[in-house]
Amino acid sequence: MDDREKRVVIGGIDIPFIDLVILLVKLALASIPAMIIIYTVFALLSTLFGGVFDFFLLKG
Repeated sequence: MDDREKRVVIGGIDIPFIDLVILLVKLALASIPAMIIIYTVFALLSTLFGGVFDFFLLKG
């Protein structure tokens, strides 16, 4: 195996501005359904655990 260090140098990234704007808009639009899914999961979990803790707290 070669023990020498391997280095990578990035000289520059040439992305046209319009392509970058399109990418960021797609990213923003893709985050909306992801946040809805995350919100739904947390709402279901908090409802479940809230009901369980409420059940045990009222028993005592």
